[in-house]
Amino acid sequence: MKRLYLSLVVGAGILFSVQTTSLAQGDYPTLSQLTQRLQAISGSGSAAKLSSLTKTEGGKDIWVLKIGKGEIDNKPAIAVVGGAEGFHVLSVELAVQFAERLIKEHSDILDRTTFYVFPNMSPDAYEQYHAPLKYERRGNTSKVDHDRDGRVSEDGYEDLNKDGLITLMRVESPTGDYTPLESDERIMVKADISKGKKGSYLVYPESRDNDKDGKFGEDLTEGIAFNRTLTYKFPIFTPLAGDYAVSEKESRALLDYLFDQWNIFAFVTFSPANNLSAPLKYNAADAKKRIVTSMLEKDVAINSMVSGIYNETVSPKAFNQSNQGTDGDFFQWAYFHFGRLSFSTPGWWVPEIKGDDGKSISNAEANFLAWATEKGITDAFIPWASVNHPDFPNQKVEVGGIRPFVMYNPPYEMVNDIAKEHTDFIIKLAEMSPKIEFHNLQTEKLGNGLTRITVDLYNNSPLPTHSEMGEKSRWLRKIRVDISKDAKDLVSGDKIKLLNKLGAFEKTSLSWIVKGSGAVDIKAGAAHTGIAILNVKL
Repeated sequence: MKRLYLSLVVGAGILFSVQTTSLAQGDYPTLSQLTQRLQAISGSGSAAKLSSLTKTEGGKDIWVLKIGKGEIDNKPAIAVVGGAEGFHVLSVELAVQFAERLIKEHSDILDRTTFYVFPNMSPDAYEQYHAPLKYERRGNTSKVDHDRDGRVSEDGYEDLNKDGLITLMRVESPTGDYTPLESDERIMVKADISKGKKGSYLVYPESRDNDKDGKFGEDLTEGIAFNRTLTYKFPIFTPLAGDYAVSEKESRALLDYLFDQWNIFAFVTFSPANNLSAPLKYNAADAKKRIVTSMLEKDVAINSMVSGIYNETVSPKAFNQSNQGTDGDFFQWAYFHFGRLSFSTPGWWVPEIKGDDGKSISNAEANFLAWATEKGITDAFIPWASVNHPDFPNQKVEVGGIRPFVMYNPPYEMVNDIAKEHTDFIIKLAEMSPKIEFHNLQTEKLGNGLTRITVDLYNNSPLPTHSEMGEKSRWLRKIRVDISKDAKDLVSGDKIKLLNKLGAFEKTSLSWIVKGSGAVDIKAGAAHTGIAILNVKL
């Protein structure tokens, strides 16, 4: 059976160049090909250093590329995260191509910005894309009893029609709550009871009821999903989440690593969540709760500004912009529990298609199939076909539906342009990083060996030095101002002064009266704002 994407073509090796990579591949890379590309990025003389944080239960590396120059731990940093969801193979490619382009085309930004690239947080699940049996997997290889019946993975997916794909099965039933969509009868939707509509089908994932509990596909042969295991709104007692937050080696290793990286000021996560093409909204009531569940007001304003830059840079506009995050996901953890600016985008959406009547197609699956037809993609949908099902011996059962992966991942031939635009956006975000500077230095001799020093400390950036959530949580380090004089020689002013934050293009005036001669150094900043040093002659 035809695949939606072009078959994979592998040359003698993966060469380190964006153009060569694009030409050498006709499909999303395998894990081994990704590893080769990551190793090439961090080759001899590169500003990138590749290391493995841990190995998953399936023996797969969780890689991180640390990319920078000079004192990289004291420069503002952006963390780029791919593979938050295993079925979102595009996200991994976007993260890897960003790193490739960063080294090849944008190395000048490394003079003042550091980058941490985590290309694939779900390698166990990612591997399912290239497996003989393809389905949109989220979980790792941990052994989990999802339905808590004492047996592990006894009700996973089953390929009933033997096509190597897991889609849906529909069962004709007078008690069913699904019906074909009027505008495209291939698609099954819930019958609208409020309009007097009656269903005629039961719809399940392609599977069998092996434990005879009346449920299908509820105890999958996969473990915990990275994007359900973080601490913010951890979805306890739900499938793929685990028994407790951060239960898996990959999520623990990532968080342990991040808690040592004080210089990160923002995250860009490639995931189904989206606050870039459409910014989040402020909810005053949720922002005032003891456990805050709304982005804070000043951070919403920042989100809106950055969203505008994103939409100017990235051309495809979202068909459905409503996914603002799910319980236990990484994107929300980075903001609510880590206090950093956090941005997320799927990277690609199916464009909005107009129907024959000139109106937008409201159903996402119907919109996708209309787009696939427009693009000449003929095998995006597996036609409904009858199968014999042991759990429904006297009923008509059919298997079919949209092919796995295709609604979230465009044909690989489109990825190069998508990656270039997202690289451009991240570079623009890096150029906005907080930047501490000294301005308007004045020295005044007061007599008796005393000198008054006054200077303005200025944040030369449209972003504040601290997110409002970071300031509220008191987790981000404050701006520290030091003067290289003993306290006994300071007649006025502090040897060490801490500032909570500086807003966008905001300044604060500093003053000391110093006893003695020679010169002093004044140093100000924090790891995530950069460090400014001023030499003052007394």
